[in-house]
Amino acid sequence: MFATAKIGRSLSKAAYKAEVEDLRTQLLEAQFAAKERNIPIYVIIAGMEGAGKGGVVNALVEWLDARGVDVHAFWDETDEEKYRPRAWRFWRAMPKRGEISVYFGGWYLHPLEQRFTGKWDDADLDQALRRIRELERMLINDGAVIVKCWYHLSEKAQRHKLKELARSDRSRWKMLPKKSKFGEEYRRFEEVADRIVRSTDIGRAPWHIIEATDRRYRDATTGRILLRGIQDALERAPQVSLDDEEPPRNNDASFLPNAPEARVSLLDRVDLDQAIARTEYRRILEALQAELNQLAWRAYSQKLSTVLVFEGVDAAGKGGAIRRVTQAVDSRLREVASIAAPTDEEKAHHYLWRFWRHIPRGGRMAIFDRSWYGRVLVERVEGFTSRANWTRAYLEINDFEEQLTRAGVIVQKFWLQISKDEQLARFQAREDTPYKRYKITDEDWRNREKWNEYREAVNEMLARTSAQQAPWHLIAGNDKRFARVQVLEIVTGALREALKTKA
Repeated sequence: MFATAKIGRSLSKAAYKAEVEDLRTQLLEAQFAAKERNIPIYVIIAGMEGAGKGGVVNALVEWLDARGVDVHAFWDETDEEKYRPRAWRFWRAMPKRGEISVYFGGWYLHPLEQRFTGKWDDADLDQALRRIRELERMLINDGAVIVKCWYHLSEKAQRHKLKELARSDRSRWKMLPKKSKFGEEYRRFEEVADRIVRSTDIGRAPWHIIEATDRRYRDATTGRILLRGIQDALERAPQVSLDDEEPPRNNDASFLPNAPEARVSLLDRVDLDQAIARTEYRRILEALQAELNQLAWRAYSQKLSTVLVFEGVDAAGKGGAIRRVTQAVDSRLREVASIAAPTDEEKAHHYLWRFWRHIPRGGRMAIFDRSWYGRVLVERVEGFTSRANWTRAYLEINDFEEQLTRAGVIVQKFWLQISKDEQLARFQAREDTPYKRYKITDEDWRNREKWNEYREAVNEMLARTSAQQAPWHLIAGNDKRFARVQVLEIVTGALREALKTKA
C-alpha cells in the first residue's frame, strides 16, 4: 500500500510558492464556509517517524485562520486520562461545529504502538480498529469531515531524516526512546501500519498516503487534500447515506405501533403493586446504605468506576432514588449530572460529547439524572431530531456503553415506572403543595398526553440497549420506598460482584 510513497516526488521552490499562494486563499475561503455551515473538521496526521508531521501541522496552522484550529498531541497519559476509557481524551478534544481539530496520531497512535511492541496480537488490533471505524462513521453521520493523512518514507530516506533529527537540538526532544524504535525496525513498523491503514480506509474517511521525502511536496499535497475534503463536504447535497439508513428492526411485533401485540410492552409486565412497610423500609435502607458506603470506598481504593443512569416517566421518583444513593456515598467520590436541554456549547458538538465529559475517573461514581437516552426518548417523541438520527443512536449508545464496560466501568441503568393514575395523583399533589410546585411544569402535562408514544419509545429502547454488561433494571415505582430499596440492592450487588471479580 505504501509503494506509491517511495517514488521520489518533489516540488521546486518556484512551483511551491506559486501553488501555496493560491492554496492559502482557497483554504481560508473553505474554512470560513465550513464555519458558516457548522461543519466540524478532523485532521489526522500520522505516519513514519522522521516524516515531518510537525512541519506539516505548522504549515496548516499558518495557512488557515488559527483562531479556528486546535492542535492535539496524544503522548503520555495524564493522571486524568489514565483512569478513564481511552476514548475520553479524544471526546474532550473534539472540535465544535465549524472548527478544525488537528490530531497528531489521533486514535491510531495507541493501537499502532501496542501491536508494534507485541503487547497486542492481531485479534486485539482488529477489535480496536473496528471501534475506530464505528467512531468515524458516527462522526461522519453527524456531519463531520475527517481527513486522514499518512506520511511515508523509504527506509533509506527515513534513516537519513532520523540522522538529521538526532543532530538537531530543536528536534532532539521529539526523539523519545520508544519512538526511535519505530525507525530501527522499519519493515515491522510498515507491516503493522499497512494493516491499520487498510482496515480503516473507509469510504467517507479514506487514508491519503503522502510521500514525505520532499518538504514542499508533502506540505502542498496535504493542503490540497484538506481543501478537497472541505469542498466536497460543502458541495455535498443533503442526502441519506448508507450509514443513515434505519437499522434493521427486530422481528418483535411490539415495535409496530399498530399491531395488537404492541398494547403489551415490557413496562406493562412490571408489577407496580409491590410495596414495603415503613418499618421494614427503614431497617433495610439503613443496612443497604451502610454497605454501599463501604463498597464505594473499596471501589475507590481499587480504582473501580461506576456509572448509574436514571431514567423514567415524570414523577416516578428518580430524584428520591438518587438521593438515597448519594446519602450513602461520600460526596468526594461521586458526581450527579442533572441533564437538561443542551446548552449552545453542547449543541456545537456531537450529542454524546457532553456525556463523555462526565465519565468519572478511576474509583469515582457518576450518577446521571436523565442521560444520553434522551436522543431515543424525548427527542424522538417530541420531534427534536430526525428519524435517521434517533434510529442510528441505538448503535451509537451501545458502542458508547461497550467502551465504558470494556474499560472496567460498572454501568447500571434504571427505568422507574409508575402507573398513569399514580402519575396523575403525584402531579396533583405537587400542584397542591407549595414547596413541591417547582417540580411540576407545563411540559410535564404535555408529556403525559403522549403517554402511549413514550411507552412505545421506551419499549424499543429497552429491547435494543439492554446488554449483559450494561443492563436495564425496571423499577416498580408506585411505592417510593420499595423503588428506593430496589435501586440500592442493585447498586450494592453490582459493586459487590465487581469488587469480588477484581480482587
